[in-house]
Amino acid sequence: MNFAKVTKKFIAIAFKNLRQGALFEEKFVLLRQFKGIMREVQYREALREAMSEEMRRDQTVFLMGEEVAEYNGAYKVSQGMLDEFGAKRVIDTPIAELGFTGIGVGAAMNGLRPIVEFMTFNFSLVAIDQIINSAAKMLSMSGGQFPIPIVFRGPSGSAGTLGAQHSQVFESWYANCPGLKVVSPSNPADAKGLLKSAIRDNDPVIFMESEQMYGDKGMIPDGEYLIPIGLADVKKQGTDVTLVSYNKMMKVTLAAAEELEKEGIHAEVIDLRSIRPLDTKTIIESVKKTNRLVVIDESWPFGSVSSEIAYCVQKDAFDYLDAPVLRVNGSDVSMPYALNLVEAYLPSIDKIVKATKSVMYLEK
Repeated sequence: MNFAKVTKKFIAIAFKNLRQGALFEEKFVLLRQFKGIMREVQYREALREAMSEEMRRDQTVFLMGEEVAEYNGAYKVSQGMLDEFGAKRVIDTPIAELGFTGIGVGAAMNGLRPIVEFMTFNFSLVAIDQIINSAAKMLSMSGGQFPIPIVFRGPSGSAGTLGAQHSQVFESWYANCPGLKVVSPSNPADAKGLLKSAIRDNDPVIFMESEQMYGDKGMIPDGEYLIPIGLADVKKQGTDVTLVSYNKMMKVTLAAAEELEKEGIHAEVIDLRSIRPLDTKTIIESVKKTNRLVVIDESWPFGSVSSEIAYCVQKDAFDYLDAPVLRVNGSDVSMPYALNLVEAYLPSIDKIVKATKSVMYLEK
């Protein structure tokens, strides 16, 4: 069997269906039937492959950030890239986020496609003026003369006992700003396909990762593939309740769904993947089937991603709801340092199971 032809054929079928709005996970089903087409990689390796493939494809793409070159990346995402692409395209920066973010925006205005890595998005607060007031607004303020094809990527959210200043969740912060796209994948396959799409996008993209996912392993298709920004993915089919999440909270949500299965509750689990644009269509179609919704979101509850989802569902699918939409968020306080308090702060399997039983009127 010619695996190259098989790969090309089935990837073509997959993305034809994807353009028609089908679920991306289903597109891998046929591919899995052929030995050698899928392979296992770590999350960090998927990101590295995406960047390296795009840098080989397009000479205008380059990577810059703290420790991305000589040290091979703080989380080894860019390992080996300096050797392949050289110091002009893999650039170590000073610890000066405002400065190198501004350089990135200026480079994008002049026809390059920068990938700006933040060691953590907590440090992007130093650079937020350039992201919000330059990158997000330049196309509009210039009357369409200056698109900003730039990717800001790095980990968001908590990563253990790192304290209040290094544990914040930034998806809702940046998704609130028109002009920015926000992506937050939960697994290696989605991370690679979405990062490649983000690099090719002509708008600025905020690409959120997690320090606790870089070592996660998952199967990805061999060869070229992209995932369009703005499509959610149903990771588990179900009939009783819809669970929606993103980023590393997907692992907790899927684990909660397994626990619910043991009690005969069949949860449908949706991975948002993109925060802005938000795929409300997939969520609403699921709610029309299950009539119940729980949103799991690591961020603070006020003005969160879960708030927007709850609003959209009550607006467009109110008559299909058999219970109020419930949210399982991080606690509405600064992240504590002590491990037991971190665990109490974050969404958990028990909290998700309890919320699910509540919307099913099985538990008060």
